[in-house]
Order: sequence, then C-alpha cells, then structure tokens
Amino acid sequence: MKFTLIALALSFSLVACTNTPIDASKNSEKTQAEKPEKLAELKTIKPADSALPDNKEIKLTKIMSDPDWFARSPHSWYWGDNSNTFYYKQKQQGSVLSDLFEQRIDSGSSTQTNANKVALADLHKVADSRGTYNKAGDQKVYTFKGNIFLKTYLSPSENKASQNVTSQKVTVQQLTYTSAAKYNVMFLNDGDIAYRTGNTFFRYQVKSGHSIELANLKMSEQPKGVVEPSTYLAKEQHKLIGYIALQHKNSKDAQAKKEQLLNDNTTVVDNNFYFGKGNAVSDAVLSPSGDKIIVSIADSKSSRDETDIMPNYISKNGLIEMKKVRSRVANNRAYFETIYIVDLAKGSKSALSYQDLPDFDKDVLASVKKENYAKQGKSYTSKKSPRNIHLLAMYNPIKWSNDGQEVAIMLEAWDNKDRWLTTVAFNKSNKSKNSTFITQHQLHDDAWINWNFNAFGWVDSLEGNKTENNLYYLSEESGYSHLYYKALNKKAVQLTSGKFEVSDVTLMKNQKSFVFKGNKKHPGIYEIYQVDLNKNLTALTDLGGMNDYALSPDESMLLLEHSTVTMPPELYALALNKAPNTASPKQLTHTVTDEFLSLPWVAPNVVAIASSNQKNPIYSRVYLPKNFDTTSSKNKAVMFTHGAGYLQNSHLGWSGYFREYMFHSMLVQQGYVVIDMDYRASQGYGRDWRTSIYRHMGKPEVEDMRDGVNWLVDNANVDRDRIGTYGGSYGGFLTLMSMFTAPDLFQSGAAIRLVSDWAYYNHGYTANILNTPEDDAIAYERSSPIYFAEGLEKTLLINAPMVDDNVFFEDTVRLVQRLIELEKENFETAIYPVEPHGFVQPSSWLDEYRRIYKLFENTL
Repeated sequence: MKFTLIALALSFSLVACTNTPIDASKNSEKTQAEKPEKLAELKTIKPADSALPDNKEIKLTKIMSDPDWFARSPHSWYWGDNSNTFYYKQKQQGSVLSDLFEQRIDSGSSTQTNANKVALADLHKVADSRGTYNKAGDQKVYTFKGNIFLKTYLSPSENKASQNVTSQKVTVQQLTYTSAAKYNVMFLNDGDIAYRTGNTFFRYQVKSGHSIELANLKMSEQPKGVVEPSTYLAKEQHKLIGYIALQHKNSKDAQAKKEQLLNDNTTVVDNNFYFGKGNAVSDAVLSPSGDKIIVSIADSKSSRDETDIMPNYISKNGLIEMKKVRSRVANNRAYFETIYIVDLAKGSKSALSYQDLPDFDKDVLASVKKENYAKQGKSYTSKKSPRNIHLLAMYNPIKWSNDGQEVAIMLEAWDNKDRWLTTVAFNKSNKSKNSTFITQHQLHDDAWINWNFNAFGWVDSLEGNKTENNLYYLSEESGYSHLYYKALNKKAVQLTSGKFEVSDVTLMKNQKSFVFKGNKKHPGIYEIYQVDLNKNLTALTDLGGMNDYALSPDESMLLLEHSTVTMPPELYALALNKAPNTASPKQLTHTVTDEFLSLPWVAPNVVAIASSNQKNPIYSRVYLPKNFDTTSSKNKAVMFTHGAGYLQNSHLGWSGYFREYMFHSMLVQQGYVVIDMDYRASQGYGRDWRTSIYRHMGKPEVEDMRDGVNWLVDNANVDRDRIGTYGGSYGGFLTLMSMFTAPDLFQSGAAIRLVSDWAYYNHGYTANILNTPEDDAIAYERSSPIYFAEGLEKTLLINAPMVDDNVFFEDTVRLVQRLIELEKENFETAIYPVEPHGFVQPSSWLDEYRRIYKLFENTL
C-alpha cells in the first residue's frame, strides 16, 4: 500500500495521501499527544492542501459504484500457528465471496505482498482462529463446518504454538464426521475434549475416540411416572374394570424394568435434564472440570407478535412475500431468564435466586413513572418488586475459571439500569442450603448501562504455593471505560484512569499484564497500550489514526489493522521487543488501487468546536475547499449527521462512511464546506456524553448542530442561509428533528432510512434510552419527529428502503401520511424497493446521492 501518515493538526490541515510508508519514530502527533488537554483550545483551521493534481473531477458515478474499484481491504485476520504467519480474508473482485490468504511476516516489503491463497481443500487446517489450547500448549482444538479438529504440534517443547518459530510441524486430525454442528468445543482439565450439539453436551475421550453424552437439556416437562388413582371415580374404575387395572399394572412393570435396566446396565444412558415446555436455552457453559454446567433458561413467551411482518414487493416468484421481522419496543414485554446449576455428578439441577443481588427489587423507574402518571392526572406510589433479570447480551457472559472451581456470570436488569458481575457460592455439601450468587461488582446507571465495555475474565494469581482466581473487568463507573482488577470478595483496583476509553482487552500469559485499545492521546486516535497490575502504562503503538490489534502467539509482535482519514485499512506487523515509539511497523498488505490514489481526496480537519450547552467541545470533521479564502464571498455548506447515535465518525481513521467521505470530497471540489459532527450521544467521549440524550433524543444533538452551524458562519465564511443537512438512520432522525424543531438552521435536508417514531423501533436499542412507551410515554412523544412534523418549513427529501428490517419502511409511510394531512408541500419521497437498511446495489446508491446532490444544488 502507498501509505499516508495523517498527522493530527488542529491548528493546521491534515496532509493529503502520499507514497510515504508509515514511520512511528517521525510521528508528528507525539508532541501534541503529551498534552491532550490543549486540544480543545485549538479551534481554528486552514484548508487542506492536496499534493495531488486537482484537475481530476470526482464524479458520483465513480464513488457510488462497487467499492472494489478503490480497495478490497483485508478482513477477518488472525495469527497462524506461530508468530511469523498470519491469515486474512479478501473479497473477490466483483463478487460477494471472499478468499482466505496465508502470508509470512518475513516475506515481502512495504510495497510488495507475498500472500498465498489457501486452497478450499486445506481450509480445515487453518480454520482455528477461535480454537483453544490444552494446558501444555501442544494441542489445539477447533471446529470447521460443524466438525471437530485437533491440531497437534509435533516438535519439541521449544516448538510449541506459543513459541516464535518460522516453521511448525503439526498434524491435523478430524475427530468427528457428522452433519450435526458442534460448537463450544474446549479442552477439559483431564485432557479430554468437550463439545455441544444443539442442547446436548458431550465428552470426547481422546485416548479411546469415544463420545460420551454428559447432559441433554430438554425443553419439555419431565415425564411423570405411573400415576396412582386418586379420585373416587378413578379408584372405582380400577376396582371394577379389569382392563384398566391390567393396563395400570403393565405400565408399572415397564417402568420398574426401565429403572432396573438403568441401574444394572452401564451401557444405557439417561442424562436428561428438563426445563419446561416451550422454554429456550439462552446460554449454557460447561466447566473445564467437566462436572457442572451453568444454564440460563429464557421464559417461553416470544417477544415478537404475528403482526411484526414486512412485505417484500420484488420477490423471485413475482408475488408479495411477507417476512417476519423483529418486534417493536411498544409491543415488547418484560424479559427474564432463570440461571441453573446442573451438577453432572449428582444428576441434579437447581435454580439460583436473584434475591442475593443488591437492588434486585428496587423500583428504579419510580421517578419516571411518577412524572408520567402526573401527566395523566394520576399519582404513583413506589413499591418494591422483583426485577426481570437475565444474562447481559454479550459474547460469553458465563466464564469459568481455568481450574473449573469458580464461575463468573454477568447479569443485567431488563430495565437497563444495573449490571452485576457475580460469582457463585456452590453448595458442596448434601445439606439443603442452595448455591447463591455473590456480587463482585455492581454497576448502576440512572440512564442506562452501556452495551459496550462489559468485558471480563479470570486472572490466575499465585499466592504462596496456591493459585488464586481473581477477576478483571471493564466499567464506566468513573465516567469512562476503564480496566479493574479484583481479588474475589475484596475491593477492586482501578488499573487505568483518565478521560479516555479502554476496550479490546487481552490478558497476557504472565497473568500480570493486559494489552488494550484506547483513545488516550486524543478522542479520535486509537492506539494500543499495555498496563500491569502495578498500574504501569506503556504505549505499544504511536501510529495515529485508527488501530486494531491481535497479539502474536509468543507475545512478541502485534498484528495491526491500521487506517487513516484518507487511506483504507491495511495490515501491519509491529515488533514489541524494541522501545516504544522507535520500532517501525512493517506493512504487510497493499490493497488500495492506483486509481483511488490518483484522485484529489480532501483530508478533513478535526476541530474541537466549543459547545454552548456543556463544557466539553464537539469534535467535528471539517472539509474545506483548496485555496479557501475567508475574505471571498460567502460559502455554501453541508452538514452530514452520522447514524447509529452511539457511533464515532470524527476520528482519525478510515470511516465506515467511505462513500460519504468521497461525496464530501466531491462537494468540496465544487466549492462547498462540509462538516461532520460527533454530536452528544456519539461514541468515544465517555459516559456523560453518551447518556446526555436520556429520555429526550434529538434535543441535545440539535443543540450541537446549531453550534456547528454557528461555527461555520463565524470561522468558515459560510452564509447562514446556504446550509443544508443530510444523514441516514439516526442521522435521518436528526435531519427530521432539526428541520421540524429548528427550521431556521437549514435551507434543506435529506433524511435517509429515517426513524420517525421511536415506539416502532426495537427494544434493545430504544428502551435503553427512552425506557418503554408503557412506562415513559413522555420520553417517546418528545423524542419522535412525527410529533413535530408541523414545524417543517424548508425543503425535505425522504429516501427510504422498502425491505429495511432495521428501521421499517412503515416509519416513512406514517410520516408521509402525517405530512400530507398537515398539507405540507415542500417534501419529496424516493423509495428503493430492493434495498435493506444498508444499501447494497450501486444503482440505488447512485440514485440516492444524485437526489441529495440535486437537492443541495437547487436549494443552496
């Protein structure tokens, strides 16, 4: 890849793309990064000066075409068996399919890639990215296409998978040959392998090759034995009718023989555990000791209604197809799960009670309900009642310690206000006392618990001659996501601190250090760091932009996905055996095209815009025309509003909105100024920024948009009457809210795949921020654009995909009808019959952005 180092410069522009390889030792970000508190003070900018010729016109037909034309970036990358080999997937040219490639670190150069495509016949040998090692580190177990494979490292101890070697002698053995998918494959502490098929757990005996059933979790009622007659009529029937009496005797004899067979014949297996008809297993995890399973059972009622359907008008058979879709938050119901301990040795199961959790019955919505009742002329009396509690929706919320003696479980309340990190006090005696939850950490948020930053795990700590099980976890309790270490039943120690967010934590093999990703030196720059239990923090990278990582098997290197504002992601390797900021990363892939590099893309400035509503600035990408002159005639401008709400786009890496980035460069080439703001609720700026929209979505963000407009007028010589706005999804929602509630801000707006009424959106996202319509109708009515449609005064374009199973087309239909009934004349609607929430077809992208461009040309 011809790489560009994008330097952070809030007082001057970011440089445009060049052919210079990355060099961390010359990173101009270092000086500024040492004083992050100064960044917010720098508010002025200068235009970007492109080193590329500007006589090439950026055209919509190109930037909205299949993105293969500019780069097919590596994805799904991981380390191989040693610290010299890695794998990645790359999309095939002009196809939705991807191929897997193998590459060595010691081959190729910054401008050359020596990758080999893995043959389909060999995929099973390298599909172990999520495999697990045994204790000795000389075997690894994983699945490929539903079957189990065992990889054995044949070399001496110095050639195990954990060592940095250039060659590896391994054998790959297929252990199962069935069409039934296996998952949750793992090594047990005794060396055998455990796996799950459906709701059945098995032990695979490595020596014998036998699979033994450990437990079958049945979603049905436990079969009842032969029932003795109990009523008068039943007893009379058995006494008078010989046939009935005989049938009863035969049933009792058959049951007795079945029980005797189970007792006398060891080949007969009955490992069934019954959890009730119609219920479902939310999660189930076997202990590495192989003696217990933690099972979470979801109640049987479905959250979706049969009316939750979506028509597809463009079908294969020419008929209208009705597709089942997710439920609406207004129809959703309180959801709970019951956590069971299945003891395989005892053949028993027992439910854990939530009564041991602090605040398990607290009325956390009392003040909200009181306000809503008062609006209806009613009074509300707070009362305690058990809350609906379940596993926190994340990857692996149940984690056993390595020795299998402890288990940690992350729970959350359905009302989204509390998260509990718990362990279990197992009842190891035969007495009647039940096992109980022990709360190791409770996180409460008056707004809502973040769906990010919930990682946790076990740390083995050597205390004397005994290994102790301790925990690490992330928490936003300080206002930012930080890493904590906790000995069981003792006070936690905060390992990181400051106004930045910690994520993607990896525990190192020494059990004393962690690697993580964080935006410590600037909210929009994500580097890789290391911290130990003594709170010693070390920066492992100093590259700028956006960085994601994977630690090599021997922990001597980082495999990095690195990108900048103007350059798509590529893979790099960085050695960790040198002092920080001096080791130079080696570029491993080069996927960006010469055609992309030849066009005059604009590197936006990242500006800290002062807020008129709170102390922290609003970080924003600002695109200025080349040779920009503030003394010339007033400029026209466009504000782009990113989607998802909780998403960061004013960072220094490659944006997921790459089409919009190219569109903005096209607009700048034609004399527009463009601004892209990380309004309140955006990711990357801490808990308070995230939750500032609680119970009133749209108000804080539009206030920030007004600050952005004022900044453009005061600092970029923009005509206040020549500013338009556009955005999709949450950005479409904010386009509507700004044009309906603040009609003086923009001359025109384009709302794409918009939300018009939050009561129609899903529960998981919406109930976090607005509670539920049943409890908090006030929040929904003041946050939904459809209630403010009468405020539309300027020109509005609505672009709506029709097979959108995220934001339903219904949102657009209802809003359009509302606008018609309000007799509004200044809106148009474009529909896209085959598109889902994220457009796919280039023709749809082109049509959509032609309309948006035409809107701005006609109104600005």
